[in-house]
Amino acid sequence: MVKTKTIRQSVAFRASPHQVYEALMDSKKHSKFTGSRAVVSRRAGGKFTAYGGGLRGSNIELVPDRRIVQSWMCIMDNWPKGHYSKVTISLKETKTGTKLTLVHSGVPERHCNSIRKGWKDHYWTPMKKMLE
Repeated sequence: MVKTKTIRQSVAFRASPHQVYEALMDSKKHSKFTGSRAVVSRRAGGKFTAYGGGLRGSNIELVPDRRIVQSWMCIMDNWPKGHYSKVTISLKETKTGTKLTLVHSGVPERHCNSIRKGWKDHYWTPMKKMLE
């Protein structure tokens, strides 16, 4: 059995919830801010890949401009074979834009620090640059 942890992060964007949602769920926009090929289905049950297939999974629940829930796995860095974690992203409109809240559960304990840093370095920072 894989020993896991949960990562929680909040990020403020000076952009609308719609713009933040689209950055994550539109394949072209996702590819643009990550600088790597992403293919993202826009329907529940649909699959996604990012970073040339290094990240992959499927959409469990999609509420446009409000919520993204995905099963998520990393095929790099000796991630446990066949192990999926769960990513929940909530978007809330604020006076200055959007508050994004990430809850990433089921992350293998030995990968927790690198995944936590990866969200900041490879998602939130370049997304801010693209959106703001």
